[in-house]
Amino acid sequence: MFTGIVEELGEVTAVENLGDSSRFRLRGPVVTEGAKHGDSIAVNGVCLTVVDFGDGEFTADVMAETLNRSSLGALQAGSRVNLERPMAVGGRLGGHIVQGHVDGTGSIVERKPSENWEIVKISLPADLTRYVVEKGSITVDGVSLTVVDAGPDYFTISLIPTTLALTTLGIKQPGDPVNLEVDVIAKYVERLLGARSADAADAEESAK
Repeated sequence: MFTGIVEELGEVTAVENLGDSSRFRLRGPVVTEGAKHGDSIAVNGVCLTVVDFGDGEFTADVMAETLNRSSLGALQAGSRVNLERPMAVGGRLGGHIVQGHVDGTGSIVERKPSENWEIVKISLPADLTRYVVEKGSITVDGVSLTVVDAGPDYFTISLIPTTLALTTLGIKQPGDPVNLEVDVIAKYVERLLGARSADAADAEESAK
């Protein structure tokens, strides 16, 4: 489990196309400290498994499913990425519960800078709108953020100087894709309420 608090702004150093998958090599001295084979590291919000590591870099294999469902397929050597290690048991939950399982992608629509922060508008896939609410949590490229405004096909976030300086959200421009992960609690609640409604309907039908 992750928390959406980015530890390091890393860099893709190489991408190898393997046909139905790709192998990424990424630089991240902070997240590779103490790393072991099989560890998990979130890359732009996508949970990847460490295959190899050394000299402040690590390698991860990315399947076609992940490439198709996330923005990782657009990465190339030189791309900057947000990196986060899983939260240790007993650690502080600084952001919110993040699984590293991307639900879909959006794109930067516009940026509105102000004196001390910046408002960023992001497009939202239709099948995710029901999970996004004003003042709720959402993960954008692995960054835990609070929704400022939730529209029918977009949402806005407010970025402080630290987020702008230390994550990819400070350099993304209109048209650039971003990975989105909605609050998993909302998905569980929806599933439970749906099952409850179905059970109630079955009971009502049986009573006729």
